[in-house]
Amino acid sequence: MALECNSCKKSPPEVALLKRCAKCSTTPYCSRDCQKADWKVHKKVCGKQADATTSFQDGPTTGNSSPPKGLEQGVIRPFTRLENRTWLHDRSERDVYGLLIDAYRLRVEDMYNIEGEADADSIYGGAANGLRGFKRFLERVERCPGILPPWWDAKKKKECETLGMTPSQWHDLRSAVEKSDIIEQYGDSRFPMQLRMFAESVYGRAPGGTSGTAMSQMMVAMEQGKAEGWSRI
Repeated sequence: MALECNSCKKSPPEVALLKRCAKCSTTPYCSRDCQKADWKVHKKVCGKQADATTSFQDGPTTGNSSPPKGLEQGVIRPFTRLENRTWLHDRSERDVYGLLIDAYRLRVEDMYNIEGEADADSIYGGAANGLRGFKRFLERVERCPGILPPWWDAKKKKECETLGMTPSQWHDLRSAVEKSDIIEQYGDSRFPMQLRMFAESVYGRAPGGTSGTAMSQMMVAMEQGKAEGWSRI
């Protein structure tokens, strides 16, 4: 989805350049005039978006791989990979399995906290483990073209499910996780956002019916060094 001016809705090449509000580093404009015209509306959310941007600045820099720990190997520009649907590509089998499990576990946690929703066969519904729900999640993932690495097949799917049911290791479908747990495990304050954006690409929406598209575009722009901003009004 092309980035467009928040005021006139034009995007390159119709306009030469888009720059972001200098305060929140999120909302794009094609000119100072458009930024001024939109300020009465934008100022209501500008502060909240600025707070969200802090989570990006607290994480690893663009040139470093993410996450710095918790996986066999991190990747550079993870949000660009999410946008391109290659976030799971070029990783070890073990890392892919773990990421799928953790994306599911955090999604279930978010759905329970935000929407009060819990499947009867999930740990939030009283089940001993989340395997049945995870299997449904994997079926959804498999219906998303290109999102899984080329080597994925029925055997790898079974291995992934087996990892989730293996005791005494982090990616355990018997255990719930919170955002703080993910940050501690992976050492990256933005990693919960990566897991949530991946799950959103699978389900088509975020918990609560919101969309992470604007935040995703901001993160991609920052990774690519394009997050220039107009002066604060």
